[in-house]
Amino acid sequence: MLLMATGSEVSLCVAAQEQLLSEGIQARVISIPSWELFESQSVEYRNSVLPPEVTARVAVEEASTFGWERYAGPQGAIVGIHTFGLSAPIEVVQRHFGFTPEHIVIAAKQQISGEALHRET
Repeated sequence: MLLMATGSEVSLCVAAQEQLLSEGIQARVISIPSWELFESQSVEYRNSVLPPEVTARVAVEEASTFGWERYAGPQGAIVGIHTFGLSAPIEVVQRHFGFTPEHIVIAAKQQISGEALHRET
């Protein structure tokens, strides 16, 4: 199971990873702060970070989900905003759009169980 994010979303993935580990589910958190730098690395390196055989993947982005599909893969889930947004205190907005460790855990478990997911959760 791969949990991918950048910036402040990495802490959400770390919290989700801790919850998954407490339930006996292995997960790797991957911070990809620069797609350009990552793509400039060798294929061997990129495959060591994002093993092609690991298809259970969740990408988390508190903005547009555009571009994350290249790392989430065709079956992966992307937790992100696919609308204009919402005006409210940050905690309310995060809960509304699923930017909580609990929601990421649900998306991860769905990936592991192979349930059909919408591309964006």
